[in-house]
Amino acid sequence: MLLNVENLNVHYGSIHAIKGVSFTVERGEIVTLIGANGAGKSTILKTISGLIRATSGTMTYAAARGPGGRAGVGEHSVNLGTVPAHKIVDLGISQVPEGRRIFANLTVLDNLELGAYRRQDKAEIAKDLEWVFELFPRLKERRTQVAGTLSGGEQQMLATARGLMSRPDLMLLDEPSMGLAPLLVREIFDTIVKISQTGTTILLVEQNANMALSVANRAYVLETGRISLQGPAKELASDPKVRAAYLGGT
Repeated sequence: MLLNVENLNVHYGSIHAIKGVSFTVERGEIVTLIGANGAGKSTILKTISGLIRATSGTMTYAAARGPGGRAGVGEHSVNLGTVPAHKIVDLGISQVPEGRRIFANLTVLDNLELGAYRRQDKAEIAKDLEWVFELFPRLKERRTQVAGTLSGGEQQMLATARGLMSRPDLMLLDEPSMGLAPLLVREIFDTIVKISQTGTTILLVEQNANMALSVANRAYVLETGRISLQGPAKELASDPKVRAAYLGGT
């Protein structure tokens, strides 16, 4: 098991946003959290990546890296709740945030290089740069372009590629389809599958439940801070309650 979240509780002041949530992510899986806007999906990702601190509960991560992101140290369990946010990336976790959050005044290449800022292996960074350019050929064409002038779809590609540049074992993807045209949404999700096939584990938060369930291995449905349903993605996609609430069906 790569990530085990148990009885997670998160408060925003007096607001109890996440209420006793437990779930697991196995190595190599795509696991998706679906639910309505405001259900707490993004809060969970931010808590895993250390941007928000949990009130209680545990997030146990099977890290395969040591200090500074050094590989080959052997798998060891880490309680993510005790790790500062800036060091969580060293453990092999990267987050692609909601709203892209690219560095708009820097070039595409600058953004990608910043994604690898904790790494020292220059030759491997160069290989990974070529790999993300293979995944996203449009970024290669626009590598010297100022990122803020890219289209919304291209900015999402850049945010995802920047997350890959830290060479994560676990990628946290937050609403990758937000604001994109249907054709681009399909392209982004096809790329998510390709990333998974390289061995990167993915925890996906997505309001487009139909697309999320089409690529995920397992899914959890979040309602007002609690998990209401869970199971294989294909089973949930055919569940009448899920179809009625999230897939536009009955």
